[in-house]
Amino acid sequence: MTENLYPKFSQEELVGRRQKIVELMEGAGVSHLLAYGAERVGSAVPWLTDWPVTTEAALLFTPEETPRLFVQHYNHLPNARTIASDCEVEWGGPSTIARVEELLRARVGPGQRVGVLGPLRHRSHLRLASAVGELVELDAEYQRLRLIKSKEEIARLEVAARLSDQAVAALVDQVEIGMDERQLAAIVEGAYLAEGGTNHIHYFAVTSMNDPNKCVPSQFQSTRRLQAGDILFCEISAAYWGYAAQVLRTFSINADPTPLFVDLHRAADAAFDAIAAAIRPGAHAADLVEASAVIEEMGFTIYDDLVHGYGGGYLPPVLGAKSRPNLPIPDLTLEEGMALVIQPNVITTDERAGVQTGHLVAVTQNGHRSLHDFPRGLGRIG
Repeated sequence: MTENLYPKFSQEELVGRRQKIVELMEGAGVSHLLAYGAERVGSAVPWLTDWPVTTEAALLFTPEETPRLFVQHYNHLPNARTIASDCEVEWGGPSTIARVEELLRARVGPGQRVGVLGPLRHRSHLRLASAVGELVELDAEYQRLRLIKSKEEIARLEVAARLSDQAVAALVDQVEIGMDERQLAAIVEGAYLAEGGTNHIHYFAVTSMNDPNKCVPSQFQSTRRLQAGDILFCEISAAYWGYAAQVLRTFSINADPTPLFVDLHRAADAAFDAIAAAIRPGAHAADLVEASAVIEEMGFTIYDDLVHGYGGGYLPPVLGAKSRPNLPIPDLTLEEGMALVIQPNVITTDERAGVQTGHLVAVTQNGHRSLHDFPRGLGRIG
């Protein structure tokens, strides 16, 4: 992945992906496909071309023809031509959608239909539909394609996992009393930027162990400063070229953990172990929820999702626990090659205190394999 100026997937990998898209299109009865992304959202474009979406990108894909990728802004064009693989890269012009409409009018024949992937705006959807007929949304079918990771995708997730682990290790080495949550974020990002990693998420919870008032990490960092006797728990996802890993850990600050937090983390560890033991090809999503019953048996509940798929999006199965369900439980059976985050965020029933542990695993032939190396357990900083 690092032999080129930018990380790229192999030719064989891209051909295989595009063949899967062709089969998806045939199953849906569509002759042409528009994969769309905007403001760095929309995973189909990079999955099919290697080009990460910036301001806007539209890929026009027709079997047996060279795919055409249109990007915005004009100054993004040179970089896109370097990074994008096996497609013609062009500027989208003053309006990318207008350019796509022009080409679809010329390309779509009588009785042919156009499929769409990605966050196409409503008014753009209406405009294209008025030009070429009903657009067929294929996001659900595409999501199913992304559940099973190829070997090259697993390898990229392993890079992201290593960078995420580095970020947590940097916290342990560099955190000091008096730092605020914004400085924690700077430590995290500094641990992987030099190796091509980017921030996907870094969520933190900081509260006093003796008088806790937070049970789940926050999405935005506050000016709250670390003090001796605090508990810090974090959810860290470094991304590497479209693939994010995730590691979740809890630390006491300059003090031993209090009995409440020892008990909370014991329940979290037990839940993690039970869920991990249940992961194997053929296991049903409901089996993972059932395995988490130890949380309620120990008198606690959860706030965050218990398990979710990862790698190419926040993917099924997204599961809660019995006391905090995320219904309905999907009728989904695990398969080799899936990637799951196990992340029991065990909290008190009054929602005043909590901990979090877990990380990304890959479903293997006989069970699961952790993609992370940072040690588990309730840690201490200082």
